[in-house]
Amino acid sequence: QVQLVESGGGLVQAGGSLRLSCVAAGLASSVYTMGWFRQAPGKEREFVARIRRYDDMTYYGDFVKGRFTISRDDAKNTVYLQMNSLEPEDTAVYYCAADRSSGTRIKTYDYWGQGTQVTVSS
Repeated sequence: QVQLVESGGGLVQAGGSLRLSCVAAGLASSVYTMGWFRQAPGKEREFVARIRRYDDMTYYGDFVKGRFTISRDDAKNTVYLQMNSLEPEDTAVYYCAADRSSGTRIKTYDYWGQGTQVTVSS
């Protein structure tokens, strides 16, 4: 059974940092493209970042503007999202997801975590 479990969310002041973690159980994360998405109340789920399988190429949503970094530790089957210079607009539930291909479309992601809440106060 595949499980993606996110952690690391919480309440932080604007300008602060958080590091989210996603532990993958039941799959080898190294052969998946791993992505982070977020969803704010009343808004659609949006792409944040992904790290491509096999070559670890990284991609980010336009709003990231160099503030976030996605990385992976295959030995731990874990993907991270380091978030710096957080803004109130970053407040959302953040989801980890795994895709067996390149991960360019949200609909192709095969597995999703339950999400972790990030709240940024002004």
